[in-house]
Amino acid sequence: MDNQEIIIRVAHSGDTHYAETITTEMEESAKARGTGIAKRSPAYVANKMEEGKAVIAHLPDGAWVGFCYIETWSHGAFVANSGLIVVPAFRKSGVAKSIKKKIFDLSRQLYPEAKIFGLTTGLAVMKINSELGYEPVTYSELTQDEEFWAGCKSCVNYDILMSKERKNCMCTAMLYDPADHYEPEETKKFFEENKKGFERLLRFKEWKFVKALRRKDKGDSNNKPGGTPKPSARKLLQLFGFLG
Repeated sequence: MDNQEIIIRVAHSGDTHYAETITTEMEESAKARGTGIAKRSPAYVANKMEEGKAVIAHLPDGAWVGFCYIETWSHGAFVANSGLIVVPAFRKSGVAKSIKKKIFDLSRQLYPEAKIFGLTTGLAVMKINSELGYEPVTYSELTQDEEFWAGCKSCVNYDILMSKERKNCMCTAMLYDPADHYEPEETKKFFEENKKGFERLLRFKEWKFVKALRRKDKGDSNNKPGGTPKPSARKLLQLFGFLG
């Protein structure tokens, strides 16, 4: 399908009838990936639409294509572009990238001084974020709002998160700081130069964390939390020997 036929816009109260379909697709997608996202109700998603804090993609005939919404944390100091979802037929078509750009611009408009962050287990989303100016960071640089981390309880990897004292998990954290950031051309270049390293890092985290949980389940008392996190993407890659 030609992406030019897809309408990508800020959602409003007239879109609330999509809410249940969207949340169902979010849940099914998380199950298919074997990972998890903070579970949201149709009412929650509908409220984001009514507030003008969401982006929706659809065809001219109204058929739903994709969605993403904004959440604020730490009294507005942090913003997360959450719940990115695209229907299977339109994945790998560039729609997700267009939605991310639209929700990022909306976040900058509504919260110009807020740090924008995200958590992802996918290299494709890391690539999109890098093209917008996000940088990979450690969890210590994200919001410490308890309500945000409580949202991870519905994720299948929550035990991993807690075993690492909320310092690491299967997801990679990415951040855009309006007061201190590289230009998108720079973050995009850094990602492309180190893409293989990030891919290996994601695989390594999956192997290490899942193995650690299995050992814990077997009652291995020698299973210890990971070391102190490093403050930057470069040091994060160096820590695991993945810097290209």
